[in-house]
Amino acid sequence: MRIAIIDTSTTRAAIISEGLREAGLTDLAVIDPAGPLVAQVEAAAPEVVLINLENPSRDLLEDFFAMSRALARPIAMFVDQSDAAATMAAVDAGVSAYVVDGLAKQRIQPILELAIRRFQAFSRLQAELAEAKTALADRQVIDRAKAILMKRRNLDEPAAYALLRGHAMQSNRRIAEVAEAIVTSDAVMGGL
Repeated sequence: MRIAIIDTSTTRAAIISEGLREAGLTDLAVIDPAGPLVAQVEAAAPEVVLINLENPSRDLLEDFFAMSRALARPIAMFVDQSDAAATMAAVDAGVSAYVVDGLAKQRIQPILELAIRRFQAFSRLQAELAEAKTALADRQVIDRAKAILMKRRNLDEPAAYALLRGHAMQSNRRIAEVAEAIVTSDAVMGGL
């Protein structure tokens, strides 16, 4: 597992690296927080990002949260002090593990594993949500197309759906695509 380490202190970054190596995690990339974060992290291509901040300022937290939103990777963030607003901002930014006053060598690996699992679970939920939204949108356009066909051709609902399905099969397209074409055509024609 490739891990990117971001720390405002080079000494702490070295300690973290040593702890990870002792835990058997040797594929590490130390990122300079003074440079362009997103570009450096993308170049390192890590599977997980570990961020350690001593007493982060609001501006520094905002920079890291912006980076977190831009990356599609699990992020474990360690801070020495925090408040409710910073915690909520971290969660909203997609930080997978936000640990306050808990950086210890023996805890790093389990926390990284937790961050990865939480990130994967969240990604699955996002994919399922997107799929559900698409299915709902498809269902709505199909219902509108059926209503148009029922009105224009004086059909009942099963017959309108059968007509949609038959045309979709003949044209080798999804039913929702055919339905969208009917709805668009109806809108252009003004419901004639």
